[in-house]
Amino acid sequence: MKFQAAFPVILSFTGVALAVTVATVLSDIATISSQTTTLDNAIKAFPNTGGSLTSALAIHNDATNLVTSINQGTADVQAVPLPISESDGQSVLSAVQAFEPTILDALTQVVAKKAAFAALPIGGIPALVKQDLINLNASTFAFEAALISTAPTDLVPTATSIKSSIDAAFATAVAAYS
Repeated sequence: MKFQAAFPVILSFTGVALAVTVATVLSDIATISSQTTTLDNAIKAFPNTGGSLTSALAIHNDATNLVTSINQGTADVQAVPLPISESDGQSVLSAVQAFEPTILDALTQVVAKKAAFAALPIGGIPALVKQDLINLNASTFAFEAALISTAPTDLVPTATSIKSSIDAAFATAVAAYS
């Protein structure tokens, strides 16, 4: 009988411990931003000629890690209690705006490096890059949708504009590897 009475109390503590907040989402965005910068820097550092398989696979690993972080961010955004306050919504929007140029640069750079990836002595790297782009695009699309669906109404147009810009850059990058 004591166990039955204690069970709801234990569940209530578990719920509190697992609550997702906007601070959690901002932490996720900071991680995503950092990993996007790491990926962008790795792509920029990949030489136009004479690149190594090791460097190409490191870029793949960076992309894979980024997908995992974006997926976690999406899950956390979807778990945040609604409505999100105007100030929290603005904080999230500002955090995303801060690294949007890095996303766009990484996508531009990966297109510019296609010939370098194709020139590696082991084939299949361009196909791997394409798959990474497809995975990143899918994760990013879900993250964007989650952010927009939880944003205060007046911030939706700006968020949608950012989404459109990033989606267009992904479309260009994926098309380059198709």
